[in-house]
Amino acid sequence: MLDVLKKYFQFNKFLPFQEEIISDILSKKDVLVLLPTGGGKSLCYQLPALMLPGITIVVSPLISLMKDQVVGLKNSGIPVAYLNSSQGVKEAREVKEKVLYGEIKLLYVAPERLMHERFSEFLSMLNVSLIAIDEAHCISEWGHDFRPEYRKLKMLREFFPRAPVVALTATATQKVRDDIVNQLNFKNYNTYCGSFDRKNLSYEIRPKQEAYAQIINYIEDHGGYSGIIYCHSRAAVDRMAEHLLADGIKALPYHAGMLQKERTHNQECFMNDEAQVIVATIAFGMGIDKPDIRFVIHYDLPKNIEGYYQETGRAGRDGLSADCILFFSYADKIKHEFFISKKEGQRAVIAQQQLDTMITFCTANVCRRKMLLQYFGERLQELPCSGCDVCGS
Repeated sequence: MLDVLKKYFQFNKFLPFQEEIISDILSKKDVLVLLPTGGGKSLCYQLPALMLPGITIVVSPLISLMKDQVVGLKNSGIPVAYLNSSQGVKEAREVKEKVLYGEIKLLYVAPERLMHERFSEFLSMLNVSLIAIDEAHCISEWGHDFRPEYRKLKMLREFFPRAPVVALTATATQKVRDDIVNQLNFKNYNTYCGSFDRKNLSYEIRPKQEAYAQIINYIEDHGGYSGIIYCHSRAAVDRMAEHLLADGIKALPYHAGMLQKERTHNQECFMNDEAQVIVATIAFGMGIDKPDIRFVIHYDLPKNIEGYYQETGRAGRDGLSADCILFFSYADKIKHEFFISKKEGQRAVIAQQQLDTMITFCTANVCRRKMLLQYFGERLQELPCSGCDVCGS
């Protein structure tokens, strides 16, 4: 294991839990992995994929995330490919041929692709040694990013009953964890859960009054620092980016309404420090590995704690201090409740419960860090935390 780690990933030692997780996978055990952003989840299936005899199927929800990981692995000399809707017929056929000839060790696939009958026939011809499900919280109706197509992934167990399954996520409450285990029919399995406490992040809630002026002052006071500003709508993203540019801040927008070429260009500018600030909807951020993001600002109220935690977790991945600022207003709460009213049944109930918890987080005079950790079932050992506005940091 250590030889493979050094050869392909250029690391001399494992991060916490990685060695144990990989050992379990090589022993054919199912594994549920909950590690924070930057905790090294991907390596937990990438390394054993190189040691197992057949191919590893990786289920990944975002095309951009898939492409980034495949490019990085190819640069390390790892035989890897992906299949998704961005490819033409010829390119997809070439990938399948390589897979069938045993030239690929990891195949990244979007969950929608797995549901196609023809693709099931293709899968049946493969020697699948491992199934990795990234962003596994998408399986659960209680998760913050539920996707119906993820609910159908249990069919992979039926196709490949002898292949171990590793489910990975950075955010999952106990209810979501239980749902993942049940949906994937885990039997002989282990769970590894890292700490949710990002000690280098400071959390602050501010009233949403003259918020734009506060943002400008903050950025000017922290000259040159990279940061993300999250807005709820595409229109708000465009307005914010335009205003920042007019005020001399190198800012670029990012949202699903833009052309893929534009999104890619803006993301690369941000990653290469050609833009100081990226203004985005929640479409931005998954898989982003920029270590020196010094602030994440939520101009609008997030829908739930999980999304907030995941988005703030993109700050300070280098271990240095970073600020997480959220502007709160009851007007945003009313907007969210309007959209919740359009949902039906259990989904509406869950969304309202998640929003209520988010409101409590913003309005309670309780340590922010303590509340975040409690939400994920972890206790804060020391108070005051010295890393939130309530505790006086």
